[in-house]
Amino acid sequence: MSRTKIGLFGGTFDPPHIGHLILADEAVHQFDLSRLLWMLAPDPPHKQEQPISPLPQRLEMLQWMISGNPSFEISRLEIERPGPHYTVDTVRLLAQQEPNADIILLLGGDSLRDLPTWRLCANLVAEVSKIGVMRRPGDPFDMPALEAKIPGLTEKIIFIDAPLQDLASREIRRRAANGESYRYYLHPSVYEYIEANHLYHEK
Repeated sequence: MSRTKIGLFGGTFDPPHIGHLILADEAVHQFDLSRLLWMLAPDPPHKQEQPISPLPQRLEMLQWMISGNPSFEISRLEIERPGPHYTVDTVRLLAQQEPNADIILLLGGDSLRDLPTWRLCANLVAEVSKIGVMRRPGDPFDMPALEAKIPGLTEKIIFIDAPLQDLASREIRRRAANGESYRYYLHPSVYEYIEANHLYHEK
């Protein structure tokens, strides 16, 4: 049986924005993915001290954003199991469910830089087929230093060729809270949801 390729794109998506869509769509085409799984993090271990919007709201925004693209689907692997959730555990569970698939982990440049701090990071790198990375403008990288901490990392990394987006969810939240323009950083349905539900606006 021939192997398929599945992309795994995790995040809090608070809110999901066009930068996420660009990364995901480019990954589907450049890696020839059969499916791209959006792994919404219910309770990210590295953001325990940060306020995060309730899971149902983030899930609904993500559902609106990816609807209509047959390559995209939301995985419930983390939503339906108790936390804390670590990517290495999620990858192992996905590999059990999809034994004939190569798993390609998709990361932003900031996540690549922080990868040595992730739980069992060397195991994670060993268990995925490739790591697709989209860099934001100005993302600092010291690949030799990362390779020294996680041997074998360099050969797994492929930088995704796409227009660079200097865009982050925290900037959208800040703009919404301060009454600044943010509409066109988002899929129209996500913008409408935020406005209708007064998310991120100052109380």
